[in-house]
Amino acid sequence: MALLCLKIFFARLLDVTLGTFRTIILVKGKTLIAAFLAFAEILIWFLVAKEALVNTNNNFIIPIFYALGYTTGTVIGSLLSKKYIKGIINVQIITSKATKKNLEFLREEGYALTVVDATESLNNTPQKIIYIETNNQELKKLITAIKKIDKSAFITASETKYVENGFIK
Repeated sequence: MALLCLKIFFARLLDVTLGTFRTIILVKGKTLIAAFLAFAEILIWFLVAKEALVNTNNNFIIPIFYALGYTTGTVIGSLLSKKYIKGIINVQIITSKATKKNLEFLREEGYALTVVDATESLNNTPQKIIYIETNNQELKKLITAIKKIDKSAFITASETKYVENGFIK
């Protein structure tokens, strides 16, 4: 019984990790790779689900290991995706501290940026919006650099689908 539970756990871990990875790759437009991962994912799932259902027989331990494998696979798939799937992130920073010195600091850190004048609507305070495109692996480093300039900066980050021209760190 213990061997069956471990087999189910690790098989679910593998197929859900593949599924999570596949979903992110598909969103990035890599259809062929996603199709191969989908085939492997569903083949593993089918074989494990079949064995789990045949051997359940009022045994509550098998569904628990099935669910634990699913949960662990989701976490591992997400972590692997963040580490190995490259993506481009658009970061927008709204700050009143976009001085020439601070903007130069960001450029020295290797970031290309575009600055737009803005006004805070309640107090009519001058602000700047800084736009930066960067690789997703650089996001934490960029946020740390921004916080050195302005701890209260308003920062948003979203995935970029398409970029043409420009410089991306």
